[in-house]
Amino acid sequence: MNKPILLTFSVLASGLLCPVSLAAAPLVSPGLQSPEFQSPEFQLVLPPQPPSVPVSPAPQQLAQQQQDVTRQVNALLRRGKQLVDARNYVEAVSVYQQAAGLEPDNARIFSAIGFVQAQQENFPAAVAAYRQAIALDNDNAPFYYALGFCLANLGDNSAAADSYRQATRLDPNNIDAQVGLGVVLSRLEDYEGAIAAYRRAIVLRPAGNGRILEALGTVLMQTERYDEAAQILRRAADISPRRALVQVNLGVALINLGQTQAGLVALRRASSLEPRNAQIYLQIGDVYRAQGDVPQATSFYQRAAYTQPDLVEAQTLLGQLLMQQEDYLQAVIVYRQLVQLTPTDADAHYNLGMALKQRRSDPEAIASLESALQLYQQQGNTEGAKKAEDLLDDLN
Repeated sequence: MNKPILLTFSVLASGLLCPVSLAAAPLVSPGLQSPEFQSPEFQLVLPPQPPSVPVSPAPQQLAQQQQDVTRQVNALLRRGKQLVDARNYVEAVSVYQQAAGLEPDNARIFSAIGFVQAQQENFPAAVAAYRQAIALDNDNAPFYYALGFCLANLGDNSAAADSYRQATRLDPNNIDAQVGLGVVLSRLEDYEGAIAAYRRAIVLRPAGNGRILEALGTVLMQTERYDEAAQILRRAADISPRRALVQVNLGVALINLGQTQAGLVALRRASSLEPRNAQIYLQIGDVYRAQGDVPQATSFYQRAAYTQPDLVEAQTLLGQLLMQQEDYLQAVIVYRQLVQLTPTDADAHYNLGMALKQRRSDPEAIASLESALQLYQQQGNTEGAKKAEDLLDDLN
């Protein structure tokens, strides 16, 4: 049996990147956090009253200046929190930058700037801010995790992996860093490293870890360990029974184990959970096509094309099967759509010309084949050009 093409899993991977939390950045001026400090999200503690100890005028003046700076910083931090709560991120950055100017050695202020920049998806600025925070406090695991998150969103997966690794060294119980490491290692095709990271995350969170199990199952499929992947994905399905992507991946794993009917059951369950997901219909169509069940494959490719008319792969495969079944009228409709979607696709023009020829629409067929010939020649495809010329000769 021919194995169906596996779905790509980039969506899953990006979905597992956990958002940076303000919990990584408690913003209190140094020396002003009380032992009762509970919430790390901008909890501010008023400075204690200065001790009534006689001091000389110069030190007293310096102390007063420091207290004034501290008050200004805390006022800015309070204002910044209000702006973040109101999602006014642009002004929040400006306020935190003012605070950083007053206390340039406060790592958590730079962490807050990084957080706000990340909320705006301004990841280059966020990376710069988190690196500044790390330069001031280089043993803070949440800072490294946040830096890894931003680097991963910039596509710098190697640097992100380094940051996630450092976060896990400093805090081996940081589940989010383990998951993030698994994601970027998977992108780097270091599947064994990704599997190890996901397994560590599962040990840290033995319950309620459906998304982590799903990610692990996906990477196991990339290494063609379908039996283990199916076991893991069944556990994920038990935790998240209404998550369509789990059913899709489980179906693909089962089909690759030769359990085609069980795999189709999982895929059909996925389509019922997400009836507007064209990729699922496309995957089911691939399974039936691999089995040689052309009518069923055609039906599911039609669903995929109807659900997402601009899905080129679905339109292409549907056109091929319609031509194979000599349903030239429907093939013409599909190839007209395909030509609109991909006007430089010489094959689409050629296939439209063939379908029109079979419908005895010779003038339209000639126009399509001439377009195909021109595109083949422009693309240096001599074989394609030859077959277009031969078909044109038949019509002339």
